[in-house]
Amino acid sequence: MARTALGWGVRDLARESQIGTATISRLEAGNGVNSTTISALKKTFESNGIKFISDDEASLVGGPGVRLKK
Repeated sequence: MARTALGWGVRDLARESQIGTATISRLEAGNGVNSTTISALKKTFESNGIKFISDDEASLVGGPGVRLKK
């Protein structure tokens, strides 16, 4: 959802995060990747305007997910 919110394709995310397209595709297919990769992707998204909605915030805004920061 975060990638789509930014209008990025897999190659865009790979370029911005310095993570291979195959790794991103594995993650999006629901296959495991290491926690370092997850952290790097989260940092990339957050530095490009994505806010992740935690389970704690979810009841206030309609459920967990992502949104663009104001």
